[in-house]
Amino acid sequence: MISSFLAQLAAVYHEWRTVIQVFAAVLGSLLAGGLLRFVLDRLARRLHPVRHAWGHGLLAGASLPGQMLVWILGIALAGQILLRDADGDFAKDSLLSHGLAPIRDVGVILAVMWLLLRAINRIQDNLLLRAREHGRELDPTAADAIGKLTKASVVITAILMMMQALGFSIAGLLAFGGMGGIAVGFAAQSLVANLLGGLTIFASRPFKVGEYIIIPGTDLMGGVEHIGWRATRLIGFDRKPFYVPNAMFNTQPVINHTRMTSRRIMEDIHIRYADIGVVPAIVADGQEMLRRHPGVQHDFFAFNFSSCGTFSLKLSLYAFTVSTDYNDYMNVQEDVLLKIADIIRHHGAQLAGPVSTVEMPQLGAPAHGPGGPEMGRQLPPMPPPLPPATP
Repeated sequence: MISSFLAQLAAVYHEWRTVIQVFAAVLGSLLAGGLLRFVLDRLARRLHPVRHAWGHGLLAGASLPGQMLVWILGIALAGQILLRDADGDFAKDSLLSHGLAPIRDVGVILAVMWLLLRAINRIQDNLLLRAREHGRELDPTAADAIGKLTKASVVITAILMMMQALGFSIAGLLAFGGMGGIAVGFAAQSLVANLLGGLTIFASRPFKVGEYIIIPGTDLMGGVEHIGWRATRLIGFDRKPFYVPNAMFNTQPVINHTRMTSRRIMEDIHIRYADIGVVPAIVADGQEMLRRHPGVQHDFFAFNFSSCGTFSLKLSLYAFTVSTDYNDYMNVQEDVLLKIADIIRHHGAQLAGPVSTVEMPQLGAPAHGPGGPEMGRQLPPMPPPLPPATP
């Protein structure tokens, strides 16, 4: 009974051998891929992204591509089973047999490339998170540049490997690419210039994401939001983003407003010519006030009588604030100016502005100044008032 049943099973298997093997290969690859993804996800969740930045990033990035890689290998195995002849040998002369291996190799390369790209992104995020939790400053611009260069290397290597798997000559392709690169360089000079500008930013790091920059000679100023290969995205005071081609940074100077060490107070204060006698006391008290002010840097400041203007005496104030915060700077500048105004009032002086003085001659005074043709001549007396009109 059992022997006959086994014989029937053997007959059925021999008749449906190809279908059964293909079904087993596909089902096994599906189950193996799902199991691999489950294991990798569980292992990634057990690893802390800060303490195990590299291991967690690699496992978290490998779950989906690893599942896809198993499926590709299972489908390739099923294809090989279908291409076998009746004797069980692989049909090498078939057109599909010649294309199956390159397609499988390309699929494997794509899956590995996807795995590496995902792992690079996860590892980059983990390293930034680790630096933030440990209180260290990891430059996001440099991290982004290293990540982009690494991903570009992975993509270029994968493309070359896929072309070699498809039967292309890498040596001939590189030689053709050298000649074609020259032609493309002439046709796309602006694009190449922008790419080189992006590389310059990543290498020299004149600014990074989160900093505020100003390009002198233009109206371009704003906070850096993203540094791309072609353009850099800035956001202005009006919260509108705009994009600056990276080639501009190779030819234009850039002021990094965020990296200033202090802010400058530079003002001219005018007082009346009549207060020339108290100018030394005002200057001395103003310098003493700056020397004691907590918001002003004490290593260098200046408050002096600088010049005699056309309408007033000019006192020049030049100092630097301790804080670079704009609100703190405005508060310190306001306090310094108000205290100088108090010092001027304390000494009986007054602030001056552009004024005009008109001198009127008094009645009974000489009509002409000394040396005039009628020197000493007095003005005639005023005539008496007329009598009121009779009705």
